Amino acid sequence: MRDSRLTRLLLLVFLAGLPHLAAAQGFAGLGTSADGFAVPQPGVPFRFPVDHGPHPDYRIEWWYLTANLKAADGTDYGVQWTLFRSALAPGEANGWSSPQVWMGHAAVTTPTAHYVAERLSRGGIGQAGVTAAPFSAWIDDWQMKTADRTGPKVDDALSTLDLTASGADFRYRLKLDAKGPLVPQGQGGYSVKSAAGQASSYYSQPFYSVTGSLSLPGGDITVSGQAWLDREWSSQPLAADQTGWDWFSLHLDGGEKLMGFRLRDGGKGFTSATWIAADGTPTAMKPGALILTPLEMATVAGHTIPISWRAELPARGLNIVTTALYPQAWMTTRVPYWEGPIRFDGTHKGRGYLEMTGYP
Repeated sequence: MRDSRLTRLLLLVFLAGLPHLAAAQGFAGLGTSADGFAVPQPGVPFRFPVDHGPHPDYRIEWWYLTANLKAADGTDYGVQWTLFRSALAPGEANGWSSPQVWMGHAAVTTPTAHYVAERLSRGGIGQAGVTAAPFSAWIDDWQMKTADRTGPKVDDALSTLDLTASGADFRYRLKLDAKGPLVPQGQGGYSVKSAAGQASSYYSQPFYSVTGSLSLPGGDITVSGQAWLDREWSSQPLAADQTGWDWFSLHLDGGEKLMGFRLRDGGKGFTSATWIAADGTPTAMKPGALILTPLEMATVAGHTIPISWRAELPARGLNIVTTALYPQAWMTTRVPYWEGPIRFDGTHKGRGYLEMTGYP
């Protein structure tokens, strides 16, 4: 018990400096120089299953899953599970010498509430990490791992997953089965983030079918729906003048998917999008092809946040308006942001997720 308490105390002392480090570097340090870290390069093909695992020579990386779920009575829910890896220096080492820091976020959104939990860990001590084969991502008892279910076997380690997380007021256990292929974002997985050329390596699995259960203060709920997993790593994904982003993952009722984002720079911003056909074929749209316009603002945790948007992609005849399931879906984490499920209507209908970061 004494050793456990000492470990936790040392971890808390170490992590206490992270907010000051982030503030000194800009929003999460993503717009600072990549000196010493690896930088994504265009034309480099993904290597699976290796790329499902960590890339410790890059500054930041995430395994980011969002799910739009529905109960038998028709009530909508949203689930988030995210594991972040952030490097103080490139490379890996054993024990407390590791320069890697891990952070987990989990949330459940209902039409009337938003439940959030956060976990933190120093790398190298086994409390958090990712293995590529067999695939397993974890922090404490939160897990995303390859599931061994009966039926046809799949080649990709991310195709069949079990997902668990819990907080003070929630718990979920979900089974995810991919019904389509992995999708590279941007130009073959090279996702440009600014006119100056900042970029990340980025691919998604947007075709999960989900079943499972939520445990909330009102009881247990059986749910089913769709989920989307993003894998991304970089060392300088933002330009120095970019302050945050608005990111959309959309499941269209016709079976197509759309990933789109706007990086804010005090002007028009930089937008990017990938149109994903129902069979998984991606089409990278030109920068600026996606037009994102805030329609309705709300005060959320003292911040002025756009909770309704118009999204237009003229090249695909898309003109939709999004509505948040729960407008107050604020992530009360060490680096706070808005994250929650959305519906949309217009030329196309469907559901998805919206993340908004960096709002003062």
